[in-house]
Amino acid sequence: MTFSLGIVGAGQFSGHFAKLWQLHPGVGDIFVTDLLAERAERVASEHGLAGTYPSFEAMLDSDVDAVGIFTQRWTHGPLVLQALRAGKHVYSAVPMAVTREEISDIIDEVRRTGLTYMMGETSHYNPATVHARDLVAKDAFGRLFYAEGDYVHDMDLGFYDAYKYSGGENWKATASYPPLLYPTHALGGILGAWQTHAVSVSAIGVVDDRGDGVFDKEVSMFANDFSNATALFEAAGGGSFRTNEFRRVGYPSRLRESRFRFFGTQGSLEQLATVSLWQDRDGVTDISEHLQPKPTLPPDDPSLQHIAPALRDAFTSGSAPVHDRSRLPEEFAHAANGHEGSHHFLADDFVTAVTTGAPPPVNAWVAARYTLPGIVAHESALQGGARLAIPDFGEAPGL
Repeated sequence: MTFSLGIVGAGQFSGHFAKLWQLHPGVGDIFVTDLLAERAERVASEHGLAGTYPSFEAMLDSDVDAVGIFTQRWTHGPLVLQALRAGKHVYSAVPMAVTREEISDIIDEVRRTGLTYMMGETSHYNPATVHARDLVAKDAFGRLFYAEGDYVHDMDLGFYDAYKYSGGENWKATASYPPLLYPTHALGGILGAWQTHAVSVSAIGVVDDRGDGVFDKEVSMFANDFSNATALFEAAGGGSFRTNEFRRVGYPSRLRESRFRFFGTQGSLEQLATVSLWQDRDGVTDISEHLQPKPTLPPDDPSLQHIAPALRDAFTSGSAPVHDRSRLPEEFAHAANGHEGSHHFLADDFVTAVTTGAPPPVNAWVAARYTLPGIVAHESALQGGARLAIPDFGEAPGL
């Protein structure tokens, strides 16, 4: 059996997933809608989709079975709720939402309806996270007591272009999006391996001094002037983890924008920009090749023409040796991948969840653990680093 799917938002990211879902044997007709009709028409034409809808509401009134939401990050919560209440399964780009209330409402709606909700967090399949998850299962770390997750992406490396593309003439108002409200790349890489969750946080924000109208409280629709932020979380069961969200930083984010470190009583794993290491009391092992994806597309591929050159690496990476591709449909074998090999797994996770009824790995309850700590961390930063408690919604029913 197959299901029909509606893509919401015809931006720089959605076309790559539309192509994968079109290849997937579990998906039938695919449609697309966007506030700018010409963008929807372009994506439908480029990928040979079944058609377009004039609005999100029209798509929800149709008989499509599921929707994939790829709109601007602060819009996800309300759109997800609208789709669930219309009886649609939902795949959502990150983050899950930007308020505590939106997260709670999504979980309530998923519980009430029994529909599939999945958040497409790429770091869940970051090679370091996959490897650390395997090592945790083997108890190789001993007791994990500390981890670090960084989302290190300088605004000058593609983000200005991306915000201009999605934000129009008022793009500076949206480009000031608070870093800690985009926490899932950092948190998802840690919590995707370490079976814990955050219970409290203290965070510090760095006020921007560029003076170009981005991260300017007078311009920002979020009244935000933090361009960099650091958060220290207390982990359930003991231990701690730290995340960095940096948007003004001298770092080659095109090589690796998300990176992770795990420290245990018996061993540690460190993933940096160009090298990854396993370390224990006996010495150091270079595991870089094991965690390095091989490119699937050249950076000048025609499919990337609408993406800023500095962002294209995120859409060209293939799988790493650590990735077990045996469960993926054979149709993906020669398809473009992205974000360090995660796109293929995320696309398949959603199809599998919808067709089987089983919760996907990054279900609503996991998505809350990847998202809510960042929302509370931003509140902490606004309060000068006050230590704040983080609510937890538990785990998906039946898991």
